[in-house]
Order: sequence, then C-alpha cells, then structure tokens
Amino acid sequence: MKKWHQQIRPWLTKSFALPSDVLLELPRITVIGQLHVYIENHKGLASYSDTELKLKANKGYIRITGSAFVLKLMLPEEILLEGTIRDITFIPDGGEGYETKK
Repeated sequence: MKKWHQQIRPWLTKSFALPSDVLLELPRITVIGQLHVYIENHKGLASYSDTELKLKANKGYIRITGSAFVLKLMLPEEILLEGTIRDITFIPDGGEGYETKK
C-alpha cells in the first residue's frame, strides 16, 4: 500500500497541478534574510532552545541553529522563528552523523 502511495502522489501532482509540498507531505520553509524562518507542514517540535530549533518532518528532522531565537508563532503545522539564523539542516531518519541532545 505504501508503494502505491509513493507512485500515485507524483502522478497527482502533475495531473492536477497541485503543490508538490502538500501532496508529498514535504515541509515548506520560507527564510527572510537571517532574521525569520517560517516553516509549514512539519510534524511537531522535537527540541527548542535560544540557539537551536529541531522539528520532526515526514522523513527525518529539520534543524535550525543560530542565536537569540524566539518562537513568534506556533501552530500544529506551522512555526515562525525569529532570531539570527546561521544554518538550516535536513537530517534523514536514522540521522547518521548526528547526535540528538538529551
């Protein structure tokens, strides 16, 4: 069944001109300079501090590092982060080469 979903979603995207991020359950990340990051379609907050935000995505994690972070908006599938953004990293499930903070 999972394989069928993987084959049908790209076809639906092309046939109906639907946004691929919605059909493929991909996060949409909008970055405004080094000051704001707006993330849609995430799967939940994994960790947060004033220097790091880690969100669960469909196939892994999104990690944002920087300084002076403030969550300006937090909804079930949307987050607006403000601060000085240094790096945005995608970490696949399994996270080879990445250690999570405990």
